[in-house]
Amino acid sequence: GLPARRRRPFSWTRLFRAAVPYLLILPVVAVIGVMLGYPLYKLVTLSFQQYQLAELIQQKGTWIGVDNSQSVLRASVFWDTLLRTVIFTIANVGLTMVIGTLIALLLVRVSTSVRVLLTAGLVLAWSMPVVVAVQVFYWMTNFQNGVLNYVLAQVGLVADQHNFYETTFSKLTMVTVLIVWGAIPFVTITVYAGLAQVPRELVEAAEIDGAGPLRVFRDVTFPVLKPIFLILTSLSIIWDFGVFTQPYLLIGASQLDETNYLMGVYVFLEGYGQSNFGRGAAISLLMLVIVAALSVVYVRRMVRMGDTA
Repeated sequence: GLPARRRRPFSWTRLFRAAVPYLLILPVVAVIGVMLGYPLYKLVTLSFQQYQLAELIQQKGTWIGVDNSQSVLRASVFWDTLLRTVIFTIANVGLTMVIGTLIALLLVRVSTSVRVLLTAGLVLAWSMPVVVAVQVFYWMTNFQNGVLNYVLAQVGLVADQHNFYETTFSKLTMVTVLIVWGAIPFVTITVYAGLAQVPRELVEAAEIDGAGPLRVFRDVTFPVLKPIFLILTSLSIIWDFGVFTQPYLLIGASQLDETNYLMGVYVFLEGYGQSNFGRGAAISLLMLVIVAALSVVYVRRMVRMGDTA
């Protein structure tokens, strides 16, 4: 028969060497666990409580189980807002990824001086505070004295003093333009950096074989940039689904109602606007589950690509 396999004697040195990688990442894991785990724990416990102004003063909520979640799921405004936000997110993410990628491809082809100017403009747009960007954008689109209104009226595209915030669709369109404008620089710079990893010889070989720009992008460039696209899409979904500042400030608190809510605005008005913190926590948890469901496809693809790399 086969000789018995000898067991290696126990060694504290070998055990320590095996544990070193885990000991090195332990402080990071502990900090992240405290910073993320504790707020999530408080959010979960708060969602099971009746917690309004009286409970806030007493610093003690009343346990009501899943009543908050049930009342949210039974409300038609939640489902209307969810559908509107999903469509809004798809539109914003799609426009951001397409326009950002096109500008990144343009940066590869222009001269160095033009590339520097475009990159500087993108960085300046990216660094502008959101509140400032909202105020500038609202001034430009104001129906009374906005510069955009004036220019379009001069060329005859719109009537004088056209209200860009008249309907729900037009309000969310303006919000979309502002969000996409602010998100494009990050996508463009990231994709442009990824384009440096595309082998130039493969591109030249495809062009010699007669492949057009679309074919070269599909067969050569896109497979190399696919991990970057997955990460950018996942991040964009998370950011755009829970966006709050732009719609709240641009539409205006006085103009917000159930017909133009987005999930970020909805949870704020339910939680803080009505001082119903338990109900707001329940909506936040539902948003967390929904965002995870929207992102799971991209996360699974990233994991698979990491396993096959």
